[in-house]
Amino acid sequence: MSQFLLFFLIYLSMEEKYVYPQKVLLAWGESIKGNKKITDWLMKNGFAELAIFSVALRNDEKARAWLAAKGFKHLLAVIEGSEGKTHAVEWLGKNKFKALAMLAAAGDGQERGFKWLKENRQLELIYVAQQIRLFNQDIEDKNNDHHTIDF
Repeated sequence: MSQFLLFFLIYLSMEEKYVYPQKVLLAWGESIKGNKKITDWLMKNGFAELAIFSVALRNDEKARAWLAAKGFKHLLAVIEGSEGKTHAVEWLGKNKFKALAMLAAAGDGQERGFKWLKENRQLELIYVAQQIRLFNQDIEDKNNDHHTIDF
């Protein structure tokens, strides 16, 4: 983790930007891992979108609708991109969300995403991408488990 990096900027447009301190990005990764205490902390400390992202990642339609309705379509696109929907990654790139596009690609296991994040010293986002990838891989493994019986 970079010792000198105090903040990571995600540019939403020419006029707007979200600023997340390092500890919040790391908390986001922990929330994705399923740490309820950290998810609650995000909710109570002004980062509800990141907590709800973690719920939406688990295919919760209400959480996905909340992200879309509250203006966090870029976070919803990260989820969709991490699920292999290339149009979501393309949308992020076209709308000046390069870091999020690469986060989504890395979350989908694409080396180009991890490479870009590393080259651009986005170490906290590498951690978040790893947590997304591990979560998605766990779901995929459960879905492909031949010991599971469909009724």
